[in-house]
Amino acid sequence: MTVAVLASGCGDAGGLRGAGPTATAVSPARLWPELPAASSPAFDYGEAETETVKGITAPGDDIHKVDPVAVVRAEIAAHPDVYSADNSPYAGTAAGMAACGRKGRTAAGSGAGACPVLKAYYRDLTGDGRDDMALGFRLLPGNGTAVRVYTFQRHKLVQIMANDDAVTAVELAGRAVIIRSPSQIPGYEYRTQWTWDADQKAMLLTRDEFLRTGKPKRAHVPRASSSASTSTSTSTSTSASAASSGSSSASAR
Repeated sequence: MTVAVLASGCGDAGGLRGAGPTATAVSPARLWPELPAASSPAFDYGEAETETVKGITAPGDDIHKVDPVAVVRAEIAAHPDVYSADNSPYAGTAAGMAACGRKGRTAAGSGAGACPVLKAYYRDLTGDGRDDMALGFRLLPGNGTAVRVYTFQRHKLVQIMANDDAVTAVELAGRAVIIRSPSQIPGYEYRTQWTWDADQKAMLLTRDEFLRTGKPKRAHVPRASSSASTSTSTSTSTSASAASSGSSSASAR
């Protein structure tokens, strides 16, 4: 049997085999070619906005020596309309900063009364060989999370990415930041990717997807058991008979 297997193996030349005809490529069909092309966006999305953080420095521009809590406090101070003014949407974040202490590396826990600043992560996201800082903090009240990325440019700490959203997960993949956000449709999620752009000196939104993550969950509607059906049917019949008897008696009276 061994000889037969070897013989059959030698008979196979092992050459390339055709996979069949190649499908013809179909170019996209342009709709409304007479429509004038827009020269400016309909909305200001702030795609490449950056912001210098005032009052924050570090020896040798070492971002590991920057206090994340101080960075969040600087943002709160720079944007009172968002965090501390009357009717500001995230006044709870400003109030929660008291739990972070005067100088802290963020607080453990996420319950009520906890410091809203999350743990900072470090990675070279700009490709200059130096670590940058990915920082998050909770937007209170509510379930939103602010995701920020900071780097040093000319000895100044600069915010090169900002995104506020409800978040299910944040990931660092290579030099990209990936944010996953929940959808109102069960089994789906939004996924955005932010990547450094050397020309804009900012991390730009380079991918925005709506993806299926698993089987949609459907609400379970329990079926009535046969005994329950029989009981209900019997009860209904008995009640109907009693009602009929009662009606007859009433008529007789």
